[in-house]
Amino acid sequence: MVTETRFTVKEIAEMAGVSARTLHYYDEIGLLEPSRNPDNGYRLYTRAEALRLQQILFLRELGLSLDEIHAVLDRPDFDLLSALESHREALLERQERLNGLIETVERTIVHLQGGIDMDVKDMLTGFSEEEQKEYEEEIRQKYGEKEVNESVRRWGSYSEAKKQQIMEEGGAIYTALAEAMPNGPASTQAQELIARWHQHLRNFYEPTPEILLGLGEMYPEHPDFAAFFERIHPDLAGFMREAIRCYCQSS
Repeated sequence: MVTETRFTVKEIAEMAGVSARTLHYYDEIGLLEPSRNPDNGYRLYTRAEALRLQQILFLRELGLSLDEIHAVLDRPDFDLLSALESHREALLERQERLNGLIETVERTIVHLQGGIDMDVKDMLTGFSEEEQKEYEEEIRQKYGEKEVNESVRRWGSYSEAKKQQIMEEGGAIYTALAEAMPNGPASTQAQELIARWHQHLRNFYEPTPEILLGLGEMYPEHPDFAAFFERIHPDLAGFMREAIRCYCQSS
């Protein structure tokens, strides 16, 4: 009898490009439940779990929340082949848009280096107004019309120098949080930085505990936020989610 190959958390995490903590979390919420080694209780992943993880990562890339992914994958009529064909079409569409953005960025770099002349319209090529409106509508649904309008009003009232100072302050906080990760999300250092982040958000709107928790959940799940934080540290978004939970529990 041929024994099916099984992979450890570390092995599957390295192959998938995710953290071991992410796999643990998927197991905890019942999204991806591997078998266990009867000798030591360690998680073991088969080809079936690897295929399910692939689907999870595809759907995350397309912007679905973990709850939505859970519902899709556990549907009785879920068909893997049909899902892959849909993923392919969606990824090809995204690839086309990204190619346009890459071309715009490359032209802008050459422009800034003095190589070509470039007007404002060219600089904005590749950014869809429709997609911007969809993103704004998503935020409105999560946090309400009043909060979004207040954020827009507040931001519009700042000078360019003030806006630059606010953005630099945010970057410094996120970088410091990445440096605090070895101490844990509940550490004094991490919690003081989350308090600074909380205050920083007041530059945009008054953040309630509900909004803070919502942002913590959104950071690792929303493709745009996840990509932003991954540039600072691959696990920063998940770390912030846990640190925010600790902060709100103690507040």
